[in-house]
Amino acid sequence: MLSPLRVLLSCRGRPASRLCSGYVARMRYLSKLKTDDDACLIALQSATVHLFHRLSPLLRRSPHGAYALPALSTTEVQKLVERVGGDRSMVEEHSVLIGCTEHNHAHFCLDVGSLEKEAVEETSKATFIDLRKAFFVLRGEQPPLVARGQALLRWHQGHMFCSATGQPTVRNQSGSQRVCRSSDITYYPTMSPAVIVLVSDGDRCLLARQPSFPPGMYSALAGFCDMGETVEEAVLREVSEEVGVEVNSVRYSGSQHWPLPRSSFMVACHADVNPAHTQLDIDRTELEDADWFTLDEVTAALRVKAPPPRSAPGQPIPFWVPPPYAIANRLIAEWAGQRSGSRPLTP
Repeated sequence: MLSPLRVLLSCRGRPASRLCSGYVARMRYLSKLKTDDDACLIALQSATVHLFHRLSPLLRRSPHGAYALPALSTTEVQKLVERVGGDRSMVEEHSVLIGCTEHNHAHFCLDVGSLEKEAVEETSKATFIDLRKAFFVLRGEQPPLVARGQALLRWHQGHMFCSATGQPTVRNQSGSQRVCRSSDITYYPTMSPAVIVLVSDGDRCLLARQPSFPPGMYSALAGFCDMGETVEEAVLREVSEEVGVEVNSVRYSGSQHWPLPRSSFMVACHADVNPAHTQLDIDRTELEDADWFTLDEVTAALRVKAPPPRSAPGQPIPFWVPPPYAIANRLIAEWAGQRSGSRPLTP
């Protein structure tokens, strides 16, 4: 299926096709579900509900070893909740709308963190997996679905009270907003703008790791935008602060919602530095390490499709990069493709 952006681009400059009309209809249907509580409640009755337990998504493994989101109906989830000692009303009261298919079949998510984790797993014949690990094993449209679900569930958990009055907020049926009835303030889910940049000196690219990263994983530099900054200004500042080099050009690559740690809007860029000024001065309060990597090293890291097993004591830790879903992986793959001549810089 084409992404929404591909659909929009395919409509530009020519009469609307059936594909474009279908996309418009789907977006308008979603808009109706977000604002019409009755319509949303009706859609929930025949929807697919994706379960989380304390923000970890429920995944089911096939006999062939592949992971996927279980396609649980609302009725199945209600029965499951009752079977493990919960109240089936939680499905209607706490499910959050996260999207719909081109056939207007709605998808919701629900966090069952109040229920016993092992009981839910046993009943559903599935397992709750940390979101970072889920990104490595899910494919297609499922990674962004769980990313959106976790982000919305986390936002609701953190906005149960009004920041102005301290009074409880009340959500609408779809979970697209929360309202403080004492002040009439309406809260909407938000994302924090951040830049992520792959820096190159022409022959090598610059990758770094934070102390919280899994052993051996390196990624592109990233940081939140300051108030009033442009994307270009944020890139220049972050690279200067974290590794002590000055970039001389910035090129936009793409963007991505990233649910961790608390919903970032990642603006991805490529940046160049003068090959004569590549000496790093690493800010050790932000980064554990940073280094320049060659095309061969990066190409080998991109072939690693899952976190490598832990090395034996005394053995070197394998070098690897974030999973394909992460836009950092896309930046690294674009750079490698450009250097090897296998594909253009931007897809």
